[in-house]
Amino acid sequence: MNNLKTDSYKGVRDFYPEDMFIQDYIYSVWHSVLQSYGYEHYSASVLEPSEIYEGKTSAEIVSEQTYTFKDRGDRRVTLRPEMTPTITRMVAKKQKSLSFPLRWYSIPNVFRYERPQRGRLREHWQLNVDIFGLDGLEAEAELIEIASAIMRNFGLKDGDFIIKINDRKILEEALAGLGLDENKKILVRKLLDRKDKTKDFEEQMIELVGQSFEKILQPNEKIQELTRKLKARGISNVVFEPMLIRGFDYYTGIVFEIFDTNKDNGRSLFGGGRYDNLLTLFGGEKIGTAGFGMGDVTIREALELRNLLPNRLCPAHVAICPTNELAFDYAASLANRLRVAGIDALVNYDGKKIGEQIKRADKKGIPFIICVGDEEIGKNIFKVKYLKSGKEKELPVEQIADFVSKTLSER
Repeated sequence: MNNLKTDSYKGVRDFYPEDMFIQDYIYSVWHSVLQSYGYEHYSASVLEPSEIYEGKTSAEIVSEQTYTFKDRGDRRVTLRPEMTPTITRMVAKKQKSLSFPLRWYSIPNVFRYERPQRGRLREHWQLNVDIFGLDGLEAEAELIEIASAIMRNFGLKDGDFIIKINDRKILEEALAGLGLDENKKILVRKLLDRKDKTKDFEEQMIELVGQSFEKILQPNEKIQELTRKLKARGISNVVFEPMLIRGFDYYTGIVFEIFDTNKDNGRSLFGGGRYDNLLTLFGGEKIGTAGFGMGDVTIREALELRNLLPNRLCPAHVAICPTNELAFDYAASLANRLRVAGIDALVNYDGKKIGEQIKRADKKGIPFIICVGDEEIGKNIFKVKYLKSGKEKELPVEQIADFVSKTLSER
């Protein structure tokens, strides 16, 4: 019998402790910023009825990129490729009992069957931030302000990223003015969405509309007002991008994307926009709605390029090393005493020699070692060794926690 392969499914990741540390760091920044703005955390199942994406998400995602199957009840089910239809379904279900405006966020894992490449996997985690119940530009301004705050909290400077904004209504008005039939309008939208992936974009666009399309797309009053509001919030790295469309069919107004200015990663990191009509597809009442999504893969790459990812923290402050099995119970009691005092403590129960225990603790980055044997227990005096300096200090058990805390605070 052949052994099972140890490789993960193509396009997904295993998170070993060092990887999970980075992942938890990214989540912690997201949680911290959103909670500072008064947003509430929600979640939902990864499984959704397939019909909530059909006609609501981009046709390419639905037809080519979703993981869709039939369950044992012959129902068509999809692993969610995005979160916006899910939150809209949830809000529509309880719309009459909810107190608007809603400010909600989540960090779901989402799935798309596409060719794995840099910045794109078949599964990733994505911060989703949404406002329900605001019609004015204050919604878009707050969302972009939050997006900028997240970037800054990750250590990025304003010069490290640029915020591109557009209004889908500018595009629709331009298409109407050109007198194009509906089929050509659809082709124009698709071409715009694939602008960065199309080498002969300009030639194809001229063939479709008969002229250079970008020249007839000019900023409207909403773009100018949004830019003013953002500057008033201290956000000036904003530019009007008339060719920005975003591929989701549900966007109805302002759209925006944040781009990395690093020449080695000059790509869109994340984006969002206004989608006022989506609630009505679930039988809800139309209300002003806007949101954005930020994936963990692209932001991690941006941080890694600038050496902004934190070093992995040690799994504990103290490693307690019993010299024999008879000391195991006392070591466990000592560890619990330290934990009550706020010190993370790990006990080695493998019976290895003290030298090996110390080497392993040092390799894991644990800063302090406490050896526990018959002599130490009898005297109630323990040698606390700080591995970074190699210095030891003999202390009664009552003083160990204070010594460790003080030393850590001075590092």
